Amino acid sequence: MENITAAVTAPALRRRLLFSTVLPTLIAAGLIVGSWQLSVSNGDPLALSLLLGATFGVLLQRARFCFFCVTRDFLDHRDARGLLGILAALAVGTLGYHLIFGLFVPDPAGGRLPPDAHIGPVSWVLALAAFTFGSGMTLSGSCISAHLYRLGEGAIGSVAALGGVLIGFGLGFATWNTLYLAAIDQAPVIWLPDLAGYGGSILIQLGGLGLLALALMRWHRPAGPAKAAGPASFRGRLMGQRWPTYVGGLLIGALAVMAYLRVAPLGVTAELGSLARTAGSGLGVLPDRLQGLDGFSGCATALKNVLLSENGAFIIGLILASLASALAAGDFRPQRVTVGKAAGSLAGGVLMGWGAMTALGCTVGTLLSGIMAAAVSGWVFALFCLLGLWLTWRIRN
Repeated sequence: MENITAAVTAPALRRRLLFSTVLPTLIAAGLIVGSWQLSVSNGDPLALSLLLGATFGVLLQRARFCFFCVTRDFLDHRDARGLLGILAALAVGTLGYHLIFGLFVPDPAGGRLPPDAHIGPVSWVLALAAFTFGSGMTLSGSCISAHLYRLGEGAIGSVAALGGVLIGFGLGFATWNTLYLAAIDQAPVIWLPDLAGYGGSILIQLGGLGLLALALMRWHRPAGPAKAAGPASFRGRLMGQRWPTYVGGLLIGALAVMAYLRVAPLGVTAELGSLARTAGSGLGVLPDRLQGLDGFSGCATALKNVLLSENGAFIIGLILASLASALAAGDFRPQRVTVGKAAGSLAGGVLMGWGAMTALGCTVGTLLSGIMAAAVSGWVFALFCLLGLWLTWRIRN
């Protein structure tokens, strides 16, 4: 009987070892080797982008750091822990960004903006784009960054959503000139340190985040007492269950500061937008000139003239590292997708793509990096994105 049991369980154990240990180790080794090769052949920016993207992917996957998911938890169950994690990321990023800004722009009132920071124009177009993006998140079930890390978890529906994002970017390029001439051209670019200095900007930012945190804690409905768990190994604590979102938030805030200091602000749509713009231009379906687009800071969507861009390396690292993390944690579970679900993901992706292109970024590039940079455009995007998410959620329910 023991021999029969061993014969039955041995293949299962080998499969488990392969998926939970061998494959994640090979992926991690491949990322390290790939980063080294990029550093030798192309320089540090590409290599650092790959490693930063890989770190971001692990943090997203382990902490379930999805803007839509944590907001839905609050709307459905009054569970505010996820949203508090996002506020933690914004607070850490705010402090780090302001320290860096002091090096780049000693006098914030001099009319200069810090280089590459995601500080965009504020107009009704931004509000409309953010509202549309929020509605798209609800229809597709995730934000763009979450769809990328969910690819690593085997989420087939995310393929349809990301395909819709590319279509939405194409539609955004087609409508850009009209919207630019109607409102964006004359819209103000508002940076809080320019108005209140660095000290005042930090007080405004942290004060606003603190008030939001207090409101969320007041509305939070604590979950029941957790079941007592026995002692676990280090691997079990690290990969056996999701990390608290505030842990992911604190680490993502620190990662955002490092990324801005060494490469560029966090963002996940530049490469997707560049692919859509290059394809649309090649097919001749986009305007010959996109008025003023390339002069704005944000998730740049330039025509591709290199095979691998910094944001492209970032996205590759994100997807591969989230795959390794999901395999190691047992979260890799491909699921069949119905036609209706795929259609909803596609439609939501189109809305998110149009909104991200028109708003010069998504919940990472415009909301996260924008608010950390004390850009009013980041706060406006957050407000109307949540409004679009909430209204679409109400209609669906």
